[in-house]
Amino acid sequence: MKEVLYLEVPTEAIDSVRSWLQEQFQPKLGNKVVTADGFRLQFPVGELSVFVWSVQRTTYLKVFRWSQRVPGERQILQQLRCEIRAQFPYHYPVPPTINSSQQSIFTALAQDYPLTVKYFQKIPNGESDLNRVYWWENRWREGVRHPQQPQEVISRVSTLNEGNTPGYDLIYLGGALGVIHAAVMAHLGYQVLLIERLPFGRMNREWNISRAEFQSLIDLGLFTPTEFESLIAREYQDGFNKFFDANNPPKAKAPVLHTPTVLNVALDSGKLLHLCGEKLRAAGGEIWEETEFCRAVIDDTHVRVQAKHLPTGREQQVTGRLLVDAMGSASAIAWQLNGGRAFDSVCPTVGAVIDGGYEPGMWDSTYGDVLNSHGDISRGRQLIWELFPGEGDELTIYLFHYHQPHPDNPGSLLEMYEDFFAILPEYRRCDMERLSWKKATFGYIPAHFSTSSRDRRVAFDRLLAIGDAASLQSPLVFTGFGSLIRNLPRLTDLLDTALKHDLLKAADLEQIRSYQSNIAVTWLFSRGMMVPTGRFLPPQRLNSMLNIFFGILAAEPPTVAAAFVKDRAGWLPFNRMALKAAWTHPALLYWIAQLVGPQDFLRWIGSYLSFTRDALLSAVGSRWFPQWVRGLQPALQFRHPRLWLWLLARSYAVTYSVGTPRLEQSLAPHKIPASQPH
Repeated sequence: MKEVLYLEVPTEAIDSVRSWLQEQFQPKLGNKVVTADGFRLQFPVGELSVFVWSVQRTTYLKVFRWSQRVPGERQILQQLRCEIRAQFPYHYPVPPTINSSQQSIFTALAQDYPLTVKYFQKIPNGESDLNRVYWWENRWREGVRHPQQPQEVISRVSTLNEGNTPGYDLIYLGGALGVIHAAVMAHLGYQVLLIERLPFGRMNREWNISRAEFQSLIDLGLFTPTEFESLIAREYQDGFNKFFDANNPPKAKAPVLHTPTVLNVALDSGKLLHLCGEKLRAAGGEIWEETEFCRAVIDDTHVRVQAKHLPTGREQQVTGRLLVDAMGSASAIAWQLNGGRAFDSVCPTVGAVIDGGYEPGMWDSTYGDVLNSHGDISRGRQLIWELFPGEGDELTIYLFHYHQPHPDNPGSLLEMYEDFFAILPEYRRCDMERLSWKKATFGYIPAHFSTSSRDRRVAFDRLLAIGDAASLQSPLVFTGFGSLIRNLPRLTDLLDTALKHDLLKAADLEQIRSYQSNIAVTWLFSRGMMVPTGRFLPPQRLNSMLNIFFGILAAEPPTVAAAFVKDRAGWLPFNRMALKAAWTHPALLYWIAQLVGPQDFLRWIGSYLSFTRDALLSAVGSRWFPQWVRGLQPALQFRHPRLWLWLLARSYAVTYSVGTPRLEQSLAPHKIPASQPH
């Protein structure tokens, strides 16, 4: 017996597929005999067995040969492949248009997304959250479908006639990542305003980190060690990385990759945000919650922000020296700055926090799933799970996939939620009716495929983007939160310098970014996990690629694997593992070339050359260049502030760009007072 064909039929209607195979498909050769799950095709010297099964809300088909050879086999398989793909093509559903004044979100979506409606009705604040899922999806779709017509929300004028003194030094838009940075800047003495569209402290995601990474916030003075301990919801012993390999060739199977120090600390995100809010207010900062950013007008000395208080509809206006965009992937500012092409890829991510109701053996809460797949390509996506234990019986579970946005297929949160609720019992055995739902978690996590530190705009005059709005996250496991935490000392020092010397033109602010060339070079990895819209791949292809690479990581010392997943891989380990993958699995190069195409491969060459250059500069200058630059500070800072900012940015780049960030001495003395007990 030998498998001769394996393909996905991108529909959950397995009965329709089975009926078509049995009744309508007419092979040109052989004697067709109908079976329970397909049919057998008999020949004098052997036979082919065709059958289907369903998992992950899609249908899979395999053909096995029961002999050494079947006459006309190639023609039969080609006929089957072509006809079944014509009969069951890819379908990319569009959410219905909703008139919220006439029907609830539950009523409007019940027909198209029945499981999503059913379980959101069981989630506290579920109706509001589902409305927000729908809002995010429509906003994302509009941006992808009309990329050349972004809404103009930032404009430049000669003068605002607002007087000589702006109301604030810094105005932050977005209260999740924004409040972390805002609290630091407020305690450095700046007048700070935070504008948040939601009630302050609400999050649609949970955050995980490691102790070593959070230490940078303690070193910076944002939190005390005691406060950090109070923010920990759960710390687990080990994290697992494993991709489905039942259908892979032997060389593309891999053991579990253990990463015990990756994302192993689950934070209480609500408590973290409220603590930052307390620190911000204690330093004289303000928070406008339930207030939506509308537009901003900028002149040589001010930025004027117009916003709307959502509960009352009241228009509000405020001025500042600098506007910081921390609104995430839905940021209209990011779309405008980058000509509508704000992102090259996205991870539509959905999930929930479960607070009990599952069987004791479903999961051991001393462990986490960092990256896991339990099936092959499903309706044009390689679905990946994450599971992080939280406080008590809480489990935070995510489902996501890497996606290249396309006008016909922007990437859907609603489709992903329907998948999530349908296939969660396949991933972790559980009774969906007994689970206790605490919170929905969702969002679009964007990425930009950088070839250099200058090929994406993150700044405008008196405007700077951070976090997901800057779209510079890792292609593996970190989001804008991880990028901000890694880069907070650098961003804070450079921004402090720019504000002190009023270096707030776009050219100056463009130097204050979270770019790391060792991360940029890995975009080919995430690009290789995307199924191009409309293309059919062997269902096991992406799992095979992932297993090959993670198998190599599993054979490395734990510190090397952890460094790679934490975005700290240097030039030598990266090249050694890439060459090992190419040498031991030559087909991998062909698979990647098939997926990315020559244009993107040449683009990646630019990323690799930038990484090589930065690695060389780091090897030559990381031990002495930052100290030498600090020695020039007394002579340059006030006489030539623009040159000083440029050199300071370069001094950080020689360490951060290759994944070895350091806390510079100028930031160490800044200590933020501990919060007072209530």
